[in-house]
Amino acid sequence: MKLAAKVARPLRAAALLTAVALLPATTAGLAQVEGRASPEFAKLFATYQRIKASYVEPVDDETLIRGAIDGMLAALDPHSAYLDGAALERLETMIDGNYQGLGISVQMDEGAVKVVSPFKGSPADKAGIKAGDFITHIDGQLIYGLEIDDAVRQMRGPAGSAIKLSIFRPGRDAPFDVTVTRGLIELEPVTWELKPGGIGVISVNEFSRDVGTDVNAGIAALRREAGGRLSGLVLDLRKNPGGSLDEAVALSDLFLSRGQIVSQRGRNRADTIYYEAERVYPGDAAAGVPMIVLIDAGSASASEIVAGALQDQNRALIMGERSFGKGSVQTLLPLTRDSALKLTTARYYTPAGRSVQEGGIEPDIRVPQLSDPDAATRAQYALRESDLRGHLVNEIGLDDKELETDRADDPRFTLTAAQLEEQGIDDFQLDYALKTLRRTGRAVIAARN
Repeated sequence: MKLAAKVARPLRAAALLTAVALLPATTAGLAQVEGRASPEFAKLFATYQRIKASYVEPVDDETLIRGAIDGMLAALDPHSAYLDGAALERLETMIDGNYQGLGISVQMDEGAVKVVSPFKGSPADKAGIKAGDFITHIDGQLIYGLEIDDAVRQMRGPAGSAIKLSIFRPGRDAPFDVTVTRGLIELEPVTWELKPGGIGVISVNEFSRDVGTDVNAGIAALRREAGGRLSGLVLDLRKNPGGSLDEAVALSDLFLSRGQIVSQRGRNRADTIYYEAERVYPGDAAAGVPMIVLIDAGSASASEIVAGALQDQNRALIMGERSFGKGSVQTLLPLTRDSALKLTTARYYTPAGRSVQEGGIEPDIRVPQLSDPDAATRAQYALRESDLRGHLVNEIGLDDKELETDRADDPRFTLTAAQLEEQGIDDFQLDYALKTLRRTGRAVIAARN
């Protein structure tokens, strides 16, 4: 998942630096620390010294310190991590939205590389890689147990070069190979298209810089193309793994004239922040036209902030499938000039006070993606926050059975992918949203009020 970064307070950053600097202590240093630190902290130093003195082969301090840091963060939650070198560069690159590779978001799942979501229009997306796929081999080499950064590094490469991925897809009898040609991933964070009937479709593929500005420009362009008047708007947040919190707030602000967008609440009072509408954009840029927001299991973090805000403020109808359920905020805390902690510091809440942690955003109208022949099987194995080892638990305590309800077949939707293809429908969810807007018009908004 991607980062909602903010500037760390100097005091907190300094405290973290002090803790790390104490690790390579001598015996004398250990005695001093034992006098003022907890017994558990002393155990860490004792373990360090025993390893240095007795391990079968010499071990350098860098390896032990990095292992200790990684171990501490792994004990917290799946989104906290130590970043340096390539990992920090990869994060900054993803926020900028430009790199050479496959265009895919992945997550470690008990030693295996699991696809969270391919970015729309990316080489991975065009090659048929799906959310929930496991990548087992790269160019014939097993990558199980590999560090996530090492796996990503192997998938990156010069644009135009080919890579063979071995894929295990839940529901398929056997793994299969996919050859993907790497590309220059200049992800277009925002794209738009005018559909018949004067309905605009705006796709937000990630929350990198200037997304709010780009969507605003898209609305203006669609209105001009429609002859000055839009009859409806679809905001497509499917397969969007998130990004900048500020951009999520800016995008929500575009469509809300007043009221709260989101709040983040942390351990300390200074970490509790309320974001209100009209911080950036006054009024509703879409002028109140009927609006549907599309989400799915790949809609996470910043996507869920937008969907939750527009749902709670009765500005849009939410359609599709339950979202990923990442309701936490990560802060980038600098350690040195080339290293930092990505640390979970707060949970965020929708205007109605709902935490989306684990449960995600439940659509007002659940619509499965019938255009995907593997949709039913993949839905049973969809990766969400609640599936990640060590995830934060929702405070209200969610029943696992409730989180599984959207994975069952819905008897209302019986068309097969082949039948839809015969009708020329290659995206059933979008088609259903467009037909809903054409059929009901402003009743869409009335239904939410």
